Amino acid sequence: MLRSLKRRAEFQRKAGEIYGVIVTRARQPAFYAHLGIPDTPAGRYEMVVLHLFLVLERLRREGSSAETLARALIEAFVSDMDDAVREMGTGDVGVAKRVRRAVAGFYERSKDYREALAAGERQALELTLARHARGLGAADQRIGALSDYVRNAVASLADQQGANLNEGRISLPKLSLIAERVP
Repeated sequence: MLRSLKRRAEFQRKAGEIYGVIVTRARQPAFYAHLGIPDTPAGRYEMVVLHLFLVLERLRREGSSAETLARALIEAFVSDMDDAVREMGTGDVGVAKRVRRAVAGFYERSKDYREALAAGERQALELTLARHARGLGAADQRIGALSDYVRNAVASLADQQGANLNEGRISLPKLSLIAERVP
């Protein structure tokens, strides 16, 4: 039993490290200053969800060996959403409802992003990103820069070793692409 608890704690630690990378990236000023993502709780949520999706999709490629880590990563997201909702002053009665809505939104967006990437068409991804990246329309040139960043992130994550991911080590591509594409 102790071994099981230690193993769970280890997965939680690894997931915490990965989730920290996700949140740190999602809070980078380039998304808000250059791409026009609103620097609001809703805008920050969208960036966290996008990056969480990208990492979970990469973990999915590892198969069953990464299932426990992926589950722990989702748990870290749920815990973060719970903390964020409480920090915004939601009373105990409304917390569960808002957290459920945030988690449902994550799964909805994941489905949309997965379908858009599977379509393989730039326009499909841009339309999906525009729908979820509040404040940006599909005709906005900044959505193209965000789309390029997402495709670059998918490629970068695909190149990373599964063993590194399973150990909680992950890196996301540089944000220089965004600054270069948007005046």
